[in-house]
Amino acid sequence: MSAPRGPETLTTGRLLLRRGRSTDAEAIFRRYASDPEVTRLVGWPRHTRLEDTRGFLEFDAGAWERSPAGGYLIESRATGALLGSTGFLFETPYRAMTGYVLARDAWGLGYASEALGAIVEAAPPLGVRRLFAVCHHEHRASARVLEKCGFAFEGVLRRYAVFPNLDPLEPQDVLCYAMMP
Repeated sequence: MSAPRGPETLTTGRLLLRRGRSTDAEAIFRRYASDPEVTRLVGWPRHTRLEDTRGFLEFDAGAWERSPAGGYLIESRATGALLGSTGFLFETPYRAMTGYVLARDAWGLGYASEALGAIVEAAPPLGVRRLFAVCHHEHRASARVLEKCGFAFEGVLRRYAVFPNLDPLEPQDVLCYAMMP
């Protein structure tokens, strides 16, 4: 029996979540991956060259090949505008990490909660038994989104992760949230 495969598209009331393509590189770079404010509290370095974004898309294509699913771009169903990204990063066949990033003009409109809700719904058919996320300890907006989507706060992981856009050498404290879908 083969492992379950995630759908390449998910839809919500306002959003289309879809697997990224190499042709998305410029839009991703321009909309959010190169924005210093957007990337300040993410766990990956801000993209300073289009090649950085192309490398991300290649990494994600590999994740889709190795795992039941990978990243999803978030688009507005009404306008087709790229709003951000979310998805799965599988650590084991039953445990996956999730997260999200949105372009600045998409902040505060409920898109993060709506997109994360779609990821939560997609997790059980993929065999996910533990879905978790971490966020920088000062990122209250991200913590609120996780709580709103049913993730339980598990604790503070001290000096757990480097946030390369804050300090590329000093691990920071993170808040750990998880759910058992």
